[in-house]
Order: sequence, then structure tokens, then C-alpha cells
Amino acid sequence: MANRRNNRLSEEVKRVLCEIIRSDVKDPRISELMSITDVQVTEDLKYAKVYVSDYNDIETTLRALESAKGFIKREIGKKVKMRIIPELIFIKDDSIERGMHMSSLIDKIIEEDRIRKVNEDNAEE
Repeated sequence: MANRRNNRLSEEVKRVLCEIIRSDVKDPRISELMSITDVQVTEDLKYAKVYVSDYNDIETTLRALESAKGFIKREIGKKVKMRIIPELIFIKDDSIERGMHMSSLIDKIIEEDRIRKVNEDNAEE
């Protein structure tokens, strides 16, 4: 029961956070290509890990979000009914990069397998 509640709360914080960053935060260092990929609120509601992805300079975006953290937290408090507003921890989400790397490794193995089969077929003839 608590886990389901926590998941709903995480999704609500993510939705509100995206809305706040897009419409209320006016920092030019935050890229248009930035996205919040996931939010995980801890069971005690003290912390929220915010996973950020950006196709441009992720480090600049993370610094901008850190500097706007107080404002963002205050706005979350206005828009989400919670007794405790979690402390935001912004984390670089590199899952897209890892996925692309894994995809390239799979493509490489498929190509090597295709070449091996062609070589075996040529050796049989």
C-alpha cells in the first residue's frame, strides 16, 4: 500500500516539476532539450531523486537546476498537497547513453555473426 502511494506521489512530483521547470524557471542555462526522466521519492518523503537527461550540456543544466532548487521546492509546495516537501537531488540520467551503447554492441555482434556464417558457408563450398 505504501509503495503504491509512494509511486503515485513520485509521478505527481515529476509532473509538477516538469511544469515548473518549463513555465516558471527562467534560467537560460536550462536547455529546451532537457527532460526529467524519473523521480523517486524516498519512503520517509525527505528526499526526491530527480533524474535529468539533456542532449546538450548536462553539467550546465544540473548547475542551473541546483541554483533554482529553492524556488522549485517552494513551487512544488504550492502545487502539491504534502506535509513535507522533499529535498530535491538532481542526478544525471545516462540510461539513454547506456542504451545506445548496448544497441551498438548488439549490432556489432549481429554483424560478426553474419560474417562468421558467410565464412562458414564459403568454407563448405
